[in-house]
Amino acid sequence: MKQIALCFLSLYFGLGASALDIHVAPTGHNNNPGTISKPMASLAGARDRIRQLRTLDLLNETVRVIVAQGTYFMTEPLALTEQDSGTEQTPVTFMANATQKATFVGGIQIDHWEKVSETLWKTCVPEVPRYGLYFEQLYVNGQRATRAKSPNQGFYVLKGVKETIVNKGKGRVPAMAVQTLNLFEPAATDLATFTKPDFDDALVTLYHKWDNTRKRITAFDTETSSIFTVGKGMKPWNSLDKKTRFTVENYRAALDACGEWYLERDGTLYYVPCEGDDITNMDVFAPVTNRFMTLTGNPSSGKKIQHLRFKNLCFKVAGYRTPLLGNEPAQAASPVDAVVMADYAHKIDFVQCEIAQIGTSAIWFQNACTDCSVSHCYLHDLGAGGLKIGAIQKPNDPQDLTQRIKVDNNIIRSGGHVFPCAVGVSLFQTSDNRVTHNDIANFRYSGVSVGWTWGYSPSPAKRNIIEYNHIHHLGWGELCDMGGVYCLGKSEGTSVSHNLIHHIYSFDYGGWGLYTDEGSTGIIMENNLVYACKNSGFHQHYGRENTIRNNIFAGNIRAQLQATRVEEHLSFNFTHNIVWFSTGSLLSSRWHQVNMHSDKNCYWDTRTQEVRFGKASLKEWQASGKDLNSVIADPKFVNPEAFDFRVRNKAVMQDIGFKPFDTTKAGVYGSEAWTKLAQLDPAVKRSFDDTVAQLEAQTK
Repeated sequence: MKQIALCFLSLYFGLGASALDIHVAPTGHNNNPGTISKPMASLAGARDRIRQLRTLDLLNETVRVIVAQGTYFMTEPLALTEQDSGTEQTPVTFMANATQKATFVGGIQIDHWEKVSETLWKTCVPEVPRYGLYFEQLYVNGQRATRAKSPNQGFYVLKGVKETIVNKGKGRVPAMAVQTLNLFEPAATDLATFTKPDFDDALVTLYHKWDNTRKRITAFDTETSSIFTVGKGMKPWNSLDKKTRFTVENYRAALDACGEWYLERDGTLYYVPCEGDDITNMDVFAPVTNRFMTLTGNPSSGKKIQHLRFKNLCFKVAGYRTPLLGNEPAQAASPVDAVVMADYAHKIDFVQCEIAQIGTSAIWFQNACTDCSVSHCYLHDLGAGGLKIGAIQKPNDPQDLTQRIKVDNNIIRSGGHVFPCAVGVSLFQTSDNRVTHNDIANFRYSGVSVGWTWGYSPSPAKRNIIEYNHIHHLGWGELCDMGGVYCLGKSEGTSVSHNLIHHIYSFDYGGWGLYTDEGSTGIIMENNLVYACKNSGFHQHYGRENTIRNNIFAGNIRAQLQATRVEEHLSFNFTHNIVWFSTGSLLSSRWHQVNMHSDKNCYWDTRTQEVRFGKASLKEWQASGKDLNSVIADPKFVNPEAFDFRVRNKAVMQDIGFKPFDTTKAGVYGSEAWTKLAQLDPAVKRSFDDTVAQLEAQTK
């Protein structure tokens, strides 16, 4: 029987060759042998054919699954396990040709639109009542449409908060509680119109400090203008308060602005058209799956899934559906899954792939992943973050620590659409990773987060390299306590260097360029250019023996340098830096009290030569033992108004030992088309600037 199978397969594949090619095409069928003339129809079909060959012990060469140009619809994720592994000598590659585009869509196309009026269209989606496909994301003509919400711009603000604990439980956070949220107008008027379907399906998203809470609205009290939400109790370290802002989405009366949509439980889908929309030519997709791929090894046997490569593939349209009780707050949206999940994986590579229009994060190398990579990929229009590395909890076995993941030359932008507190790249319990030459932009929270052990407890997050990244246009005035690069915990050997970080703007406190938080220890930050950040270019909350050297902090808005907690040990070394500013103050919080070593720096305030170190003059500051060999001098930047901070004052560089570095090396590299794609849309930049100007004006 085996000989017959061998003859059959040899006829189609030529097994005597050094590589086996299995072809997939939109016109194929999974009963086909997978030749170029008789291709298969799906990645799952190709996977099954490879499994068949392995079962027959007929596969001892490199395998290429070659996907033809076209669109492939997925109703479930591609599930790969250790039995689908290649070897170091004979890897398995799923790929499309570089000149072709193979797109996998995890959704259904919606058509047959009709006019309710000139400003409202509708259609019927039978899958909603038939299969329970009550989707929460919609993509129209390649763009994420807005689920009907109020207010259309900005936020409502809570008038007051009261919590009734139902079950205290055993932890710091009550196991069950009811929150009473008192509302101002016009939010109270909006909620007073709610119908029963509105109460069943509407969501309130609350913005409080660095977190978001997403809850159903249980009831509304007209007498007190209060809504009630149910779930876990508020976290005592970040509870809801009078600074909390919120939006309400997914109720019929909120459908009142261009680009908004609303789905009824009977399948009726409404859409408010925008200028240029053509009812006869609408490209509309709704997600049916929440993942594109799972890569899962076997922890019981110790066998990892390994030696797989994905090249030049595009994955679009995947969803997220909110649990019955909503989502409790979680820093960095840490529990939220990704559309590509990898566990117990080794040597898994994504090259020149695209992931877009999703409800969660893009890729998560979670448990026991080693030596994997993501390079030259385009991750955008994300419900949460871009890349997540490592597990949230420390593994019981150190061998299960995720390590040596390489994230290089990727464009990661436009995220946090469902979970605003998500991060561009998150490194949790993980070590020895390299995050280099990425362009990370247009998130509502931090760009890169490094470490996941608070305070000075033992942490496995060591020797992580965050270098040559372009991190910009973050925050948008929506959340607090955020930074371009955010670090926490003991992180010896970690380098945050040669990054270009700018335009970081928080709602209240935060909005820092470089941020060492919660016990950050042993981190080197050097050769970074940081400008146009809200509260300061560098801030250390608390930490130990960090090194901040040879950076340029220029033109940050409120202050340039900030430190908060005073500790007995050496908090950080601050040397050979250039600090230039024209607004705000030089120092903020307790910089003058922190135990640090500060020397051989250049300070310059364009408004005066009498730079003040808090309340002290330079002479008084030096009398305290700080900056004994520092200077107050103009570094003579080439063109600071155009953000060209190349230093022309050679004497200053010599005096403080500053070594020039090339900021143009930060960000992506490669073809002209690739570097051009990384450039943020000028309209997005203008919108960011307008947001900052508006919020700054409110504080004056």
